[in-house]
This record gives sequence, structure tokens and C-alpha cells, in this order.
Amino acid sequence: MSDNFNLVFCGTPGFAVPTLDRLVSGGFVVDLAVTQPDKPRGRGMELALSAVKQRALELGLPVAQPGKIRNNEEFRAQLSALKPRAIIVVGYGHIIPQWMIDLPALGNLNLHASLLPKYRGAAPIQWAIANGEAVTGVTTMRIDAGLDTGDILLQKEIEIAASDTAETLSPRLASLGADLMVETLEGLREGNVHSRPQDPAKATLAPILKKEDGKIDFRRPAGEILNRLRGFQPWPGAFTTFRGKNLHVWNAAVSQPALPMGEFLVEADRLFVGCGKATALQLLEVQPEGKKRMPALDFVHGYHPRSGEKLGT
Repeated sequence: MSDNFNLVFCGTPGFAVPTLDRLVSGGFVVDLAVTQPDKPRGRGMELALSAVKQRALELGLPVAQPGKIRNNEEFRAQLSALKPRAIIVVGYGHIIPQWMIDLPALGNLNLHASLLPKYRGAAPIQWAIANGEAVTGVTTMRIDAGLDTGDILLQKEIEIAASDTAETLSPRLASLGADLMVETLEGLREGNVHSRPQDPAKATLAPILKKEDGKIDFRRPAGEILNRLRGFQPWPGAFTTFRGKNLHVWNAAVSQPALPMGEFLVEADRLFVGCGKATALQLLEVQPEGKKRMPALDFVHGYHPRSGEKLGT
């Protein structure tokens, strides 16, 4: 890669780190890594570095952490002075303003964890699993003023395994996307990657997750509940109430008994709960309020749930 193919990288979470690594190892010149400000975390409220900042410092890259960017003249002057050929954006967490979109010759190139125009928004991995998709993928696109509405550059598909959760699928998509971003940049340099507009008629949304998204609605079929459980790990997870206290369900399987919705069936050491459309879930791993995660066997022995008891009341 020629020395004048310089980039600015904007990203924050661990999902963005493989792309940063591949750009550096691929010979691209990353003049600046831009990430969110350090935030207090934990009981001690000590300032924690973003995953991208940690990696950028390990790579010896300059780091900028502006709190706001839209009307930040100092940050604008800093980027303008660098004259980047492209700005790479992966999970940065700020809306990219128009002045930043217009700055580099190749635009602001975003890696998005879905096959756009499906699953535009903040949580594409989670909602793809929650909605029972068998296939998802990654997309490189040029950012415009809309929400993930820019022109598509390249895409790659990946299968979603029946055992996948958002936690297991995310690293695979991050690795796939890192390679795709390098392929995109090399293709743009050679002139053999061309943008194409998205079809808005095929667009779906993947909005940011809320706590209430994790509340189990036993009127849903068991398969749908299980998909949401898989998609919403580690947060907000899947939870209900048992005897007036929170019960988090970490692992489950679709099962056969036809039970009233939300009602327990205890068979030996196995625990089932009725769901919508005459379906049921076998609960495999749960976490009662204030306790550690435990196999259903330990829950049955420790809490003695009775057949006919209801969840979510």
C-alpha cells in the first residue's frame, strides 16, 4: 500500500479492533485513531479505556477522544490537517457530521454487521439472531446523512449456527468484516470496487436494545423465545419472575410437552415451561435473583418448583 494512502480510524468497541489490526498489518497508514472518551466503570468508578484506545496505544498510534464532533472546530482542524484518503468507521458511537463526510476523497467507509439494507441500526447482530435468521453477514458502505442508508461497496455472508448467540457470532463477523474492509480499500485503490444504492423497500431496522426487550413473553412460541434468548446475550438477556423475584434464563431448548403458557412442568430433575402455540421450553441454565448461574437440576433441588406454578406473575 502506498505511503500516501493514509487513513483516520474511528471506532470504540472490541468489534472494531480486528479491522484496526488488519489495516495496520496490511500496510495502511493510520494517522489517528478516534474513539469515545474514557468512561467510569465498576464499583470504584475508575476510568476505563475503550477497546480501540487500548489497541491503538499498543500499536503506537495517536489517539483522539472528542466528546462531541459536530461543531468541534478543534477536532475538525485536526482531521483537515491530516488530509486522510478515507475515514474508516466501525462502531464509533457518534453520528458522523456532514463536514466529516465531505472531508476525505474516498468518503467515510463504514463496516456494518448485517447484509444491508436488512438490520439498519445499533444492534444488527442481536436482532438477526432474535428474528431467527439463518444467514447474516457484513457490509462495507459509504456513510451518508441517513441511518445506515449509504451506498453499499462490498458484502460477505456467514451462516448463523443454531447454537450461536450474539457473543459467539460477533467475533466471527468482526474478523470477516476486517478482511472485507481491507478488500474494499484495495478495490477502491485499483478502481474495481463500485458503490450501489440500497433498496429502501427491503430495509429492516435493528434498534438499540432496551432492558424490556429481555423480558420473556410466554405467549410467544418456544422457538421465538429461544432465538431472543440467544440474540440478547449478554444484555439484556432473557428474564422473567418466579415467586415474585427475578429469574434469568441463560440456556434453554425447544421441547415437546404442551403446557399452559408460563406454567412449569417438573419431571424428575428436568424443568419445562409452557409457551405460545402449544410449545414448550426446557430450561437448562437459570440464575435466580441474587444468586449465581446454575443448571436447572440445581434449581429444582434448591428451590423445589412445583408443576403448575407460573412464571412471570
